[in-house]
Amino acid sequence: MTADELSAATALPNGLTPALQALWHEAQGGWQQAHDVLQHDDSADGAWVHAYLHRVEGDPGNAAYWYRRAGRPVSAASLADEWRAIATALLAA
Repeated sequence: MTADELSAATALPNGLTPALQALWHEAQGGWQQAHDVLQHDDSADGAWVHAYLHRVEGDPGNAAYWYRRAGRPVSAASLADEWRAIATALLAA
């Protein structure tokens, strides 16, 4: 599956990690559902997506916390570019 296929899927694809599930929900306009999925995900990938979600929300301080938890630098990319970069990396893992 590619990032484009993930974002275009009309139903949540089977077999996705919580981080990818959250990205799918956010791509469908379900920020809260995406955030809810990550509430019980302590992985670095989950923290990376969590950081992205707080950027979407407009909360840079909270996003910075989650980037630190993920071991990633704070992103300066557009939200669309960051979504694609995260999805591509997680789908390739």
